[in-house]
Amino acid sequence: MKTFTLRQTILAVTTLLMSLSIFAQEAPKFEITPEADLVSSYVWRGVHQSGPSIQPSLTASYGGLSLNLWGSTDFSTANDMGIAKEFDITLAYEVGGLTLAVTDYWWAGEGARYGNYSANHYYEGSIGYYFGDQCPLSLSWSTMFGPGTDEKKENGDPFYSTFIEAAYDFNVLGVDVTPSIGVSPWTGMYHREGTSGFALSTIAVKASKEIKITDSFSLPIFAEAIVAPNQDTVFLVFGLTIK
Repeated sequence: MKTFTLRQTILAVTTLLMSLSIFAQEAPKFEITPEADLVSSYVWRGVHQSGPSIQPSLTASYGGLSLNLWGSTDFSTANDMGIAKEFDITLAYEVGGLTLAVTDYWWAGEGARYGNYSANHYYEGSIGYYFGDQCPLSLSWSTMFGPGTDEKKENGDPFYSTFIEAAYDFNVLGVDVTPSIGVSPWTGMYHREGTSGFALSTIAVKASKEIKITDSFSLPIFAEAIVAPNQDTVFLVFGLTIK
C-alpha cells in the first residue's frame, strides 16, 4: 500500500483547495438586477419617441446568458392610444467581446392590445462586439425581421430596417464620455418621410458621472447631445439612474 507523508498530504489538500477556489471564481452566478432611468425625453436611434419618461428594467443573468425586461412610460404625452408606453424583451448571449441578441419590441401605447403580435410587435436580431479595455470600441448591427410590424415596401416586402452603430468610451476628469455614430444603410423605419437609401441617423456624445450623496450611496447621472441629420433635428437629453 502506498503511504503519503505529511508534506505530500498538505500539498495535495492545498492543490485541491486552490482548484476549487479557481472553479468557484469561474463558475457562473445567477443574478437579478433591477434598475430604472428617469429621462428628460426618450430618443431612440435618432427618432423622438416621447417626452419625460421613467424607464425601468429587470435583468436575469447566468454566465453569458441574460434575459432583460425593459419598459418606458411617458409622464405627459397622450394620444389616440393613451400614454406612450413601451415594453421590450431581450434574450442575449455574451462570450468574450461578442454579443448576440434577439428583441421583441412593443410600443403601441396605453390603449393597444399587447397580445396582437402581428400588428403591434417588432422583432430584431442584433450582433455586437466590444474590443476590450485596451481599445474600448463597440460595434453593433441590428436588423428587424419576422412577421411583426416592420415598415413595408409597396409590394408588401419588409424593409428589414437596420441600424449600425459605433461607439468609443474614454474618461476625462472623472467623467465617462462616449461619442457614437449611427447609420441606417438602406430605407427603413429610421428614415424621415420623403427620404430613402443610406442615412446618417445619429452623431452623439454622452457624458456620465456618479454624484456621491453619502459614503454608501452615489447617484449616476448622464447627459447626451444628439444630432439626427436624417430627421433634421437635435436633442439634449438628461437622465439619472436608480440602482
